Amino acid sequence: MKNTSTQSSETTVGTYLASRLKDIGLQHYFAVPGDYNLVLLDELLKQTDLKMIGCCNELNAGYAADGYARATGGAAAIVVTYSVGGLSLINAIAGAYAEDLPLIVISGGPNTNSEADYELLHHTLGEVDYNYQKEIYERVTADAVILRHPALAPGQIDCAIATALTKRKPVYIEIACNIAGETTTKPITRNFTTLPQSDPHALKAAVKHAAEFLNAAKRPVLVAGAKLRAASAAPAFKQLADASDYAIASMPNAKSFISEQHKNYMGIYWGPVSTIGCSEVVEASDAALFAGPLFTDYTTTGHQTGLNRQHMIVATPTSVQMPDAVYTNVMMHDFFEQLAAKLKTNNEGVVAFNRVREEKPVLAPGKADTPMTTRQLFSRIQKLLDKDSSLLVETGDSWFNGMDIKLPDETRFEIQMQYGSIGWSVGATLGYALGTDRGRVITCVGDGSFQLTAQEVSTMIRCKLDPIIFLINNGGYTIEAEIHDGPYNIIKNWDYAALVDVFNAEDGNGWGCRVTTEGQLDKAINHARHHRGVCLIEVIVSREDCNRKLLRWGNRVAGNNSRPPHL
Repeated sequence: MKNTSTQSSETTVGTYLASRLKDIGLQHYFAVPGDYNLVLLDELLKQTDLKMIGCCNELNAGYAADGYARATGGAAAIVVTYSVGGLSLINAIAGAYAEDLPLIVISGGPNTNSEADYELLHHTLGEVDYNYQKEIYERVTADAVILRHPALAPGQIDCAIATALTKRKPVYIEIACNIAGETTTKPITRNFTTLPQSDPHALKAAVKHAAEFLNAAKRPVLVAGAKLRAASAAPAFKQLADASDYAIASMPNAKSFISEQHKNYMGIYWGPVSTIGCSEVVEASDAALFAGPLFTDYTTTGHQTGLNRQHMIVATPTSVQMPDAVYTNVMMHDFFEQLAAKLKTNNEGVVAFNRVREEKPVLAPGKADTPMTTRQLFSRIQKLLDKDSSLLVETGDSWFNGMDIKLPDETRFEIQMQYGSIGWSVGATLGYALGTDRGRVITCVGDGSFQLTAQEVSTMIRCKLDPIIFLINNGGYTIEAEIHDGPYNIIKNWDYAALVDVFNAEDGNGWGCRVTTEGQLDKAINHARHHRGVCLIEVIVSREDCNRKLLRWGNRVAGNNSRPPHL
């Protein structure tokens, strides 16, 4: 087919893809250029309703897309070059797969003639093998396709995008470099967002069985899990909570999925490091409905929980697991909506929690010259938050301090707990700030994590974004030290605050400062409130200063990791 990509009236493979990205609600996509994707980038740029965000490297671009998908509740897209780009990106995509985020990976690929001509190519493994990147991505995506013919491209693109949105998982689309500018058919209007439907017979039976089980209980409870997002079932879960009057808890990777201002909210269920009183009520319940849980070594503190499976209902995105039966092809949102109408109100769990709960005392600020502690830092962050805020916390001590914050109603909270890739939060902050239509993004990240992805602060400055980043400098990898310490957990110190001036260069408006005392922190926060641009506040704390729950959690996870082999 003759290349007519210079004719703006023609639809090319690249402009078709751009139209579909616009159709599913994207306003931005993230990119790192390379010679296999340059024509594709030219074609994507013709869609002026989409803005390309160039990132410093592919890993950061993937984390940015992760944050963007979280902020918008939809998909995100990343464009990379073949092999050296695609393989650099794959860690972020594996994380998105683990966290149920529909990221669309778009990679340039070799010329369609190269394989037939048996050519060795640059950026490759030095073998005549053109499918290895697709094969690798098949392990971390719900669909992986290579576009080698313009006429077939529309169907392949549409199928991959639909799969990403319905399965809430990443997909991989590789476009041969000599195909991106070739003409193809125009896109036809279609709906990509249809929710899967429950089997009506299985749904009815599951609702009846669950209602009987819960209505017979003396002290039923509800626990929100991470898969609520993948199932688009958080509103239905709130409906169920309101209708039942049950006590409510959240697993740590579902924090903010139900309002922490709800009258029946107990706190975080996290095994031995739960909110005080919360685990006692959940584990003593004779009927606990878990909504999309992930029972991993991290979320159960080394599998140290006292849950009785005979007292549990587990709702997954597509099934309901009772103690004595499993109902398949039952969508979580349908199940909750119908179950809400069948339950008797019962607040005995709330009554029990109120007997044992302990209100966290308000931490009074110290004198202005008092050295900084993480507790004082997070008490200030608590006061910074409002209903429009979004709080991102990096893997490490920030997880545990973040869990202790009681979020205002509608405040959003993000954590990458299932995959736990350090450095995630910096790239995710870029994407989240671009994707949100709410107030400011606030990020808490440790110095060790920041060193992995620091460059993307420069992209935030270039895009004129205004997140507030609290960089907690304690001289190393705290979470690893609490699991298993060694000299490998100590890192080279940087002048982190001064990096903002480096990234500003001649035209940026970022602002950075270092604080060592409470008075300095208060002044820095006041300045950040009024500054419109990236704010990076480096907070110096002792290496021994970490949340006490991290100490307990790290010990239990370390014990689980160090079990001797079964010989």
